[in-house]
Amino acid sequence: MVLKVYVIAALVALAVADTSYSPPRPSYNAPAPAGPAQYNFDWKVRDDNSGNDFGHDEARNGYDTQGSYYVQLSDGRLQRVTYTVNGDSGYVAEVEYQGEAQYSAYQPAPSYQPAPTYRPAPTYTPTPSYV
Repeated sequence: MVLKVYVIAALVALAVADTSYSPPRPSYNAPAPAGPAQYNFDWKVRDDNSGNDFGHDEARNGYDTQGSYYVQLSDGRLQRVTYTVNGDSGYVAEVEYQGEAQYSAYQPAPSYQPAPTYRPAPTYTPTPSYV
């Protein structure tokens, strides 16, 4: 009986509750755009201990973007990508390599020789038991 009262009370509470939700109003005013995008940046990383050498630079003025990035490849070459974007023309890239690829001499891995397997002599010899 008590369970029925609780269920009915819960149903009445749900029916009476206000189910309309509206998100809260923002407490700030977003700044208006100041015009077309304009920026310029560059960064570089060079670590002689690990051999890392890479970087990126880019300049943008409105819809015109120009930039390049480079990376030192594991074969010793420097790969440089120079790109431009003019409005809706899309991303136009030119890839070039500096230097000549250097590969170490081939050294075949040692062939696998499995270790010999031995069968140990049995250590337990059952003795007959007479009951």
